[in-house]
This record gives sequence, C-alpha cells and structure tokens, in this order.
Amino acid sequence: MIFRHSILNLKVSLMLVLLTGILGSCTKDYEYSNFKSKKVERSYQTKNVIVVIVDGLRYTEGLGDSTHRFIPLLANDLAKEGVINTKFYNLGDTYTSAGHTSITTGINQSLDNTGAELPENPSFFQYWNQVYGNEQTKSWIITSKDKLAVLGNCKNPYWCGKYIPSVNCGIEGGGLGSGYREDSLTLKTTIEILKQHHPNLVLINFRDPDYSSHAGIWVDYVNGIRKTDEYVFRLWKFLQSDSTYKNTTTLFLTSDHGRHSDNIANGFAGHGDGCEGCRHIEFFACGPDFAKGKVVETNRQQIDLPATIAELLGFELPNSKGEAMFELFRRR
Repeated sequence: MIFRHSILNLKVSLMLVLLTGILGSCTKDYEYSNFKSKKVERSYQTKNVIVVIVDGLRYTEGLGDSTHRFIPLLANDLAKEGVINTKFYNLGDTYTSAGHTSITTGINQSLDNTGAELPENPSFFQYWNQVYGNEQTKSWIITSKDKLAVLGNCKNPYWCGKYIPSVNCGIEGGGLGSGYREDSLTLKTTIEILKQHHPNLVLINFRDPDYSSHAGIWVDYVNGIRKTDEYVFRLWKFLQSDSTYKNTTTLFLTSDHGRHSDNIANGFAGHGDGCEGCRHIEFFACGPDFAKGKVVETNRQQIDLPATIAELLGFELPNSKGEAMFELFRRR
C-alpha cells in the first residue's frame, strides 16, 4: 500500500509539473500577445513620418524666445506650414537616452544614459514593422550619437531582436562605441538614405545644441541651435523636392530634454532634473493632415508623439500611456 501510494503521489506530481508547464507556457504566450499590435483602418494622406530630435534645446532659446533670433528658419518659414505647441514637455528623466525612449516607446522609463541598456518596451518602429510586414530598410534610426542605436531594439522577450529598423548611428553609421559625428554628416547621411531607400518611418537625432553647450560656452550653444535650424530646413526642402515625400510626409520636430533654468545648478550647460528649463521643450509638426500656421496651448508630453504616429499610420500602440494629439489635425 505504501508503494502504491508513493507511485500515485509520483504520478500526481508529474501531472502537476506538466500542467504547470503548459499553463506557464500559455500564460507567457498570452502575456506576449498583449504586446502585439493590430492594424487600424485610417484614411489619412500621410504615408511617411519623419521625427527630428534637436538634442538638448531649451525652450527659452527656441520657440519660447519671442525674437526667434536663433531659429529664424523654423519660426519664419516652417511655422506657417504646420502647428506649434507652446506647452510640450518631457515628464520623464531629462537625459538623452530616456527622452528618446519616451518618444519612441510611448512610455517613460529610466535607463542608462551611456547606451549600455536597451529600452524595456518595443518602439513604434517595431509595432509598425510587425503589423505591416515591412522590410528593414523601410524604417530607419539615424543619429549623431552612437549610444542611440539601442532605440532600435528592446528587452521584451517577444520583441527582442524582432521587427527592428535599420540603424545608422555615430561615426560611419556604427553603434555604441563608434563615437559621435557632426550633424552636417548626419544630415548628408539622412538624405542619402532617403534617396536610396525611401523609408516611410524615420527618426533623426542632431546632437547639437546639447553637444556644444556642455562646455558652458554660450556662443557655442547658440551657434549649435542656429546650425540645427538650418539642417532641419534643408531636410524639409529636400522632402518637398522628392516625388515620394512631397505632400505625403508628416514631419515632427522636438527635443529629448531642455537645459537647466538659469538659476539652477550650472544653467544652460547642464540638464537632468525636473526644473522648468529641463522639462519644457519645443514642438512643431507639419504634414498633409495637420493644420497650417496654427499655435496650440494644449498640455502634451513626449509619450503623446508615438500615439499620434500610430494614429497617422494605422496601427495600435499597446501599453503606451500617450494620447494622439488630435488638436494638430485639420478639421474635416
């Protein structure tokens, strides 16, 4: 009887182990399925989206300056083509990697600012590629900072290594460790990629003004702003001259973070806390589905940008806390 009882207990234990494994696997599959995106039918004119990040521009030297002395091309030429939001913020960590991650995933996350850590969650690139089965060359991350190569992937087991965009970051388009490159070269590389591959979804990072401001030299900081203003305008002019992009492309322009307010820490030379200077950033958007020459004062944050991209391109953004910015759109 003792022997039979032991055999019975063994069988029950084996069945429990097997059942636990099956249920565990099903639970894992169910959890992963929650991360999958779905196609959403939309009828917008936008077929391409380009997001430009001007790294580390404080609002008071950008659109927050009524003279617009450092951004004349954006303020005088581009602004009439789209919508400015005067109340756009980084409400997460005000560092480069964290700010970019909020913009690409729709979720605020603290992560290593050296590029040694992947985001926890998939980006809008991965969702879009998964839904539409896109070739890798149809989406690109092109940045002056090598550490931003991590934006193309994430830690989530379902998504890690899957549906990732093409990446060209740092010197010679390398990844972490390749070093930073001049924004002029990033612009040149961007236009070459746009001409060759005609991708539909692109994120571009210009390292200035952030790169030039950390030494605490004011003239270098504002010269970095002026140069970036020129590069963005040149990019827009190219988009209007290319038959693939003209009248079908939405351009978003914002920053990953600002800089300390003048009375905080080392002022414009640094960033990283929750002061107004670090959190308040500029935002501009233009495209065939957006209003023209409009200024809005709706409180928005970085995580609302990927939700708006998902709305335009017709896919879900699971687990994002952001909301589509419908105040940008033209009235139909």
